[in-house]
Amino acid sequence: MLHVARLARLKLTEDEVETMTGDLSGILEHVDRISNLDLEGVEPTSHVVALENVWRADEPRPSLPPEVALASAPEPQDGAFRVPSPQADA
Repeated sequence: MLHVARLARLKLTEDEVETMTGDLSGILEHVDRISNLDLEGVEPTSHVVALENVWRADEPRPSLPPEVALASAPEPQDGAFRVPSPQADA
């Protein structure tokens, strides 16, 4: 369990390690049971019920000109928003 926690970059207390070890064992038992089932002819699914897209249609429409969008940006650069590098926080 500690190896998995390190891979996921998690810092766990002793109590959390104990709890997670039990949880992980339970998950692996379920996976083992599923792998022993005869699933011949069963189609793979990502959802148990059919999903329906309820969003509006994605249709092009006018948007802000770049100069208006960047007008209040603190430091625009080459027609885009400039953001700090992730290394700057390290």
